[in-house]
Amino acid sequence: MSKLYELNRFNYIYIVIISLFMASCHKPDNPTPNNDSKPVKIGLYEVNDGLGSDYQTYSYYHSDIPITTIGNQNVSYKIIFDTGSGGLVIDASGILPASLITDNGFKFTGDSTVVNGITITNQTAVIKYGPTDATSDKVYGNLAYAQVTIGDNNGSVVVKRLPFLLYYKAINHYNPGQDAPAHSFDIFGSAEVYDYVFSNNVNLTTPFSFCTPGTGLTKGYKMAAESESSFSTIGDGNYVPGALTFGLTSSDLSSSSGFVLHPINFISQLGYFPFINGTVTYNGATFSTHLLFDSGTNFGGLIEDPKYLGSGDSQLSPNTSLSMNTYNGFNYKYTVTGSTNLSFVAQPVNGFSESIMGIEYFFYNEYLLDLTNHQVGLKNN
Repeated sequence: MSKLYELNRFNYIYIVIISLFMASCHKPDNPTPNNDSKPVKIGLYEVNDGLGSDYQTYSYYHSDIPITTIGNQNVSYKIIFDTGSGGLVIDASGILPASLITDNGFKFTGDSTVVNGITITNQTAVIKYGPTDATSDKVYGNLAYAQVTIGDNNGSVVVKRLPFLLYYKAINHYNPGQDAPAHSFDIFGSAEVYDYVFSNNVNLTTPFSFCTPGTGLTKGYKMAAESESSFSTIGDGNYVPGALTFGLTSSDLSSSSGFVLHPINFISQLGYFPFINGTVTYNGATFSTHLLFDSGTNFGGLIEDPKYLGSGDSQLSPNTSLSMNTYNGFNYKYTVTGSTNLSFVAQPVNGFSESIMGIEYFFYNEYLLDLTNHQVGLKNN
């Protein structure tokens, strides 16, 4: 199924909680350690949907992570792996009986119900993906809990009781009068941000925060560099074994690893945003900004320039060179061409300059998230 989740811009800011009720179910269990002291290698599917973007016809690249059990069911879902949001968001279609799913919500009474090993609560939420209400895609669902297996037979981790958003309806803003196709907004948000905060203090954040690695390992993951040529339009894409590693070693976090580590800040009720302080230089100008390296954004970059006087997002012309420098000493450069690194410039939203580096960063560079010490690692490859 082709995904419609094309533009992951400010998705974690536009969250609207419709109703908040205290559920009768318990909070998530304590994370269960992985008894193997070795890191777990998880394969990813590298997909080129060829759908294009909002702006012009460009290939739509994304990396998908397999989910192979939910509750007491074996499933086979490939879900967009997104470093710019937090929490598992998945369609109920095919997971729950169709008789329980309506456009107005799930059909059950009371505080919660258990179906197919999944606890569905009466806490409901809407998440909006997009910069404004009029141009946002909307996903409607309920807080749910289940045992979930992340990965496949080649390598996986099991979260015994994962809180996630089970959704019953998604609306693409291009077609506001009709539901989006089933599972078209399934997302594996791997960041430490809280995409949803419910009244029982359950924060929906990266599923990896609910699983503990083996003895001697640090909780977190690293993502190997991908290659543009390895993204496939055939079937589910090109499967790359071991592209993601859960459980970080002391070598991963040492200076000799090549990763430049950047502490990230905690914001009350919002979690640890993966913003990194730095600068952007383009067209002879340099300015300070908050850099976000986001595998869920389907183009080279979107920079918010405080001195930009235009309206909306303006596409940068081919041969424009950009340089991103973090205050901790990491440098990332690229040049816009006619077919790669599609990039845009815009005014900051509410005076907050955020510059997003999208999927093309991940083609040739590595990414690490240390969930114990709350830091992002970037590595030129």
